[in-house]
Amino acid sequence: MFNDIGPLELVTLVVLAVLVFGPEKLPKVIQDVTRTIRKIREFSESAKADIREELGPEFKDFEFEDLNPKTFIRKQLDNDELGLKEIRNGFDLKKEMAEVTDAVHGRESETSSSSSGSSSSSSGSTGGTVDMTKKREKPAPDERPPFDADAT
Repeated sequence: MFNDIGPLELVTLVVLAVLVFGPEKLPKVIQDVTRTIRKIREFSESAKADIREELGPEFKDFEFEDLNPKTFIRKQLDNDELGLKEIRNGFDLKKEMAEVTDAVHGRESETSSSSSGSSSSSSGSTGGTVDMTKKREKPAPDERPPFDADAT
């Protein structure tokens, strides 16, 4: 219930409780709060039992936690009826990204270059890197620049 409360936050809550309720009334307040939490838990458990009883025997393995969308999706993805584990295991993200990068840069991918022999050496002398220091040639007087001069 309070899994995300750190030690500093807990100390702050204790000090705040002592300041608000005082050291004399604090044990009584703690007892009242724990009693209320216990009653709420008992009420929710009895409500769950009543709902399961009303649903009948075909829903005997029904869990209310399955109604949470995250839990439902996780449970369905863990179920291997669709073959998702095979798809997930057969997909190599690094290989796919390398192929996309090679396609963008106009190079042949490693898988196709290994089958075509030494064609990868003729793909370019820069080794696939882009020369960022290369200056752009000045356009001809009648040629439009690649950007809007008024906007920049």
